[in-house]
Amino acid sequence: MFKDVESIMNPKSIAVIGASNRPGSVGNAVFSNILNAGFSGVLYPVNPKAASIMSVKAYPSLSAIPDPVDLIIIVVPGQFVPSIIEEAGEKGVKSAIVISAGFKEVGGEGRALEEQLKAAVKKAGISLIGPNCLGVVNNNADVRMNASFAPKMPKPGNIAFISQSGALCTAVLDYAEGRNIGFSKFVSFGNKADVTEVDLLHYLKDDPDTDVILMYLEDIGDGRAFLETAREIAWEKKKPILTLKSGRSAAGARAAASHTGSLAGSDNAYDAIFRQSGIIRVETMGELFDYAVAFSKQPALKGNNIGIVTNAGGPGIMATDAAIRHGLEVATLSDETKEKMAQGLPAAASLNNPVDVIGDATHERYEVALKGVLEDDQVDGAIVLLTPQAMTDIYDTAKVIPKVAKQFDKPVVASFMGTVDVAPGIEHLENNGVPAYPFPEAAARALATMADHAGVLKLEKRQEIKINADTATAAAVIADKLKDKEECYLGQAEANAILEAYGLPVLKNQLVTDASEIAAAVEKVGFPLVMKIASPDIVHKFDAGGVKLNINSLEEAQAAYAEIIANAKKFKADARITGIYMEAMAKKGVEVILGAVRDPQFGPLCMFGLGGTFVEVMKDVSFRLAPMWEVSAEVMIRSIKAYKMLTGFRGTPPADVDAIKDCLLRVSQMLCDNPEIAELDINPLIACAEGEGCCVADSRILLRKVEK
Repeated sequence: MFKDVESIMNPKSIAVIGASNRPGSVGNAVFSNILNAGFSGVLYPVNPKAASIMSVKAYPSLSAIPDPVDLIIIVVPGQFVPSIIEEAGEKGVKSAIVISAGFKEVGGEGRALEEQLKAAVKKAGISLIGPNCLGVVNNNADVRMNASFAPKMPKPGNIAFISQSGALCTAVLDYAEGRNIGFSKFVSFGNKADVTEVDLLHYLKDDPDTDVILMYLEDIGDGRAFLETAREIAWEKKKPILTLKSGRSAAGARAAASHTGSLAGSDNAYDAIFRQSGIIRVETMGELFDYAVAFSKQPALKGNNIGIVTNAGGPGIMATDAAIRHGLEVATLSDETKEKMAQGLPAAASLNNPVDVIGDATHERYEVALKGVLEDDQVDGAIVLLTPQAMTDIYDTAKVIPKVAKQFDKPVVASFMGTVDVAPGIEHLENNGVPAYPFPEAAARALATMADHAGVLKLEKRQEIKINADTATAAAVIADKLKDKEECYLGQAEANAILEAYGLPVLKNQLVTDASEIAAAVEKVGFPLVMKIASPDIVHKFDAGGVKLNINSLEEAQAAYAEIIANAKKFKADARITGIYMEAMAKKGVEVILGAVRDPQFGPLCMFGLGGTFVEVMKDVSFRLAPMWEVSAEVMIRSIKAYKMLTGFRGTPPADVDAIKDCLLRVSQMLCDNPEIAELDINPLIACAEGEGCCVADSRILLRKVEK
């Protein structure tokens, strides 16, 4: 159930509790901003010590206002806020913006005060943004509401910006003004005592004024709701969402019983959520707005082949290198295109891509080159570069670019390199919808981001696959192991019983608890086989000398049994040894790891990567939340750096990637069906040659009792 944000964004009447005539006060700034922005509704100042605020009749309390009030904006000390919310509930107010600070952000008593506020909001049945926020701006021409204490009203635009940080918002507004960027909605939502980022996304999903959504986030409250809402915006509404999430470095590795657990810092969960929901994650505020202007002012990029027009060779090479580095292709221009351009360009010009109109280029040359490039069917978008040389007519060139760009349904971005001389040209470009970047690399990154997003929107197989599984057997094994424990570690023998119930490819195996059982086990498993120590106290078996491979006779098996037991006792004298696990040797193939961990905030998280003993060193892994789409598993596999090893490398056959995908989807469902699985490693999963499947070579599971 989403909170009612409409009454916050489009109120018919507003009361400012704490409105003030005192210059420099927040109450004065908020009231004057609403008044001066030309708010279309009715505005009421509330101040028990003033007869009027800025010549508008004031009321001593909210209750004293004789008419209905849709939205209240509170700018009084924090301790008075809960009682004002109670009063608002009695009056039938629909929503509130609490700008006041002094709540959970200060800890201690402030945290307790915020809990009082939450209780008051719930009882009053209103929607609340804040506390501790800058406020809300709606630039719709029929509303014109600046319910914030920002220094000025931002210019209108088709970008919505929502932020947890109020202080950041003022800097963003100043930066946006300098770059000629406008906003449809601008929301600082502070501590999220009531309305969250998910509620705001749900509102912006259908907002006709918003084409691009920008977010600054410090945390996400409900990961699943966030993912589902963002997916709807990205795939159904086709609105790009760009997010700057702070706190990457704070994740750290947790104490864990598995490779997956040690690698699954909270930032990996955020990465997984953003990828699965079609969100573009950026690293800096500069990137956020570099990409935002491209998405908001230019047509969608339909492919990744670009054309480059330049008046200098060096910048053309820089743009080419950056484009290729970020996944774009520099299009090969047709002979027909070159012939057309040759008629309007000097003989010294380079007609290959990048098209170099050379240093003494006039705006006429740029027009010929840009039009020729965009007319070419192999070109999906273009970058126009200009270096200010003595003979360069900068402003006239800037006028040509949007004129030509408007004739094509292809994105065009520019880089006029410099600051002073190119400033008038840059201003003209930005005023006419062409994003301008100071250097070629930034322009290339912007187009590359558009291409990546276009690729995401084309993804198929966006559905969950339901696996037939023996859920009863798995549940019974888990219940038995946890019947008298809060937490329990399962070695390979016990873990494989659960994996087998979900159809994962477990090899023939037998747990041997005494040397006298070896002969029967050999008969069951067959040769060649592998023998491993089974101990809850020895997680990394190779380190303990607890693994023997390629055993081909009963005598070898008996000798290996004695040696493994001795090695284990030497490695850890007090280790509990439950036996020796005997298993058929797997076929040759690529070792990968499948893992899972239950994130305390977002729930089950699956991991895939290159397997083996060095997985924590290489960290070549990817994560996705479970349950996941079929295409999520495919992208997860392709996204690791070592993916080439699965496609065939130096004479080795391609691995069975479809079988890996099937295993990932089975693990995903197993996690969703069994919340007691806290951590899981299948390492390695041997991916055999294409068409020959996979096999589980080792596994372990950490179970943890959950409240039901």
